[in-house]
Amino acid sequence: MELIAADIGGTKSWLVWVAYTPEGGAQQRFEQVYASAAFVTADDLIRQFMTDAQAAAAPDCLLLALPGPLHAQHVRLTNLDWTLDAADMRATLGIPSVRFINDFQAAAAGVATLTADDVVALNAPPAEVNSVRAITGAGTGLGLAFMLAGADGRYQDFPTEGGHIDFAPANAMQARLLKHLRAKYGHVSWERAVSGSAMGDLYDFCCAELGCPPTDVPVDGPALTARAGLGEAAAVAALDLFVDLYGAWVGNVALLYQPRGGLYVAGGIAVHLQDRLRSPRFMAAAADKGRMRGVVERTPIFLVTCSRLGVQGAIATALAQPFFSHHLDSDTEQSRSGT
Repeated sequence: MELIAADIGGTKSWLVWVAYTPEGGAQQRFEQVYASAAFVTADDLIRQFMTDAQAAAAPDCLLLALPGPLHAQHVRLTNLDWTLDAADMRATLGIPSVRFINDFQAAAAGVATLTADDVVALNAPPAEVNSVRAITGAGTGLGLAFMLAGADGRYQDFPTEGGHIDFAPANAMQARLLKHLRAKYGHVSWERAVSGSAMGDLYDFCCAELGCPPTDVPVDGPALTARAGLGEAAAVAALDLFVDLYGAWVGNVALLYQPRGGLYVAGGIAVHLQDRLRSPRFMAAAADKGRMRGVVERTPIFLVTCSRLGVQGAIATALAQPFFSHHLDSDTEQSRSGT
């Protein structure tokens, strides 16, 4: 069986081609990372990957981990102007089985593939076996999923759109930030404050707070980090604010799920800003929950430093029997019946 598994992001897409045998063996054929915005459609991206892979055989299966709310294998992506439908992609790409999962559902599945070198403990309590797990992370957007252990100890992953729940300020400065964001967006979700796409807004807000003239050039995450590295006051303030907000969000997740099996902080920003997220400031913001401080302090919290987490989880999901064997049989039967 020939599989393409992909972690599609608002900024970049990570694709892997894997050859899989019924005996459970898997051999990686090709891997590539692309700028998502370089492609008009997901079909264009997959075709380019298939061309670049120069594989002798066509793929049997395609599994895409996608940042957006799925409904009946149809999705419009949240931070990328793509609309995808699995049945349409089967027809246009000629791939017998095409399936979608949420990107943080894939990240949750990827937790099982991590090694000790892929995580850093931010909070010390040991993880409890078979207890609830949760994973959240800021990349272009803000994702959240949780995991429950079955009777056999294997975890099942559940996606959410929790990053889009209402943002709540924790102090007067954050209340002013809410006002600033509400004037621009109307509804303000946590993703509007804690994500790569939020970095420019945080910088503009801090410029206004400090009385600094705003820049005419849009400021994204890398630019903000570079400016902070040069000692620019507004950039330093914006990164400090981001760390406070991210910590507060992680503390909220700890209260929502009480994930004694582990709360994992993933995403591109976790990789690029890990020194700041490993600082006492981050955990101080996470634990600042009044009477519920102890709940957060008892939660094992891990920073994921593996940049391949999403695509590893997509592969793990695809290769978990009977995921694709069932779908291949189902799709073949549909083709025979003309449905």
